[in-house]
Amino acid sequence: MSESQVVDERRRHVDFTVDGKPFTVGDPAQTAAALLRLAGFDPANYDLAEVRQGEKPKRFSGDEPVHVHEGEEFITIRHSAPVE
Repeated sequence: MSESQVVDERRRHVDFTVDGKPFTVGDPAQTAAALLRLAGFDPANYDLAEVRQGEKPKRFSGDEPVHVHEGEEFITIRHSAPVE
């Protein structure tokens, strides 16, 4: 395998985290729902947010497109929770 093939193969996988847990996707073009399901969350009950240093998290929901970058950090946001 040539060096360029190795580099191309690495580019096909994007590593990121959701709530601190590591995940990998082969295609950086995803939806919020797909990333939530990958992380084990129901998109009907949660949104995804991109963590940005010094900024408010950017929120994504449902079929909204998300372009995942290497090393990116996401958190989940629950739509609502019962108060006891």
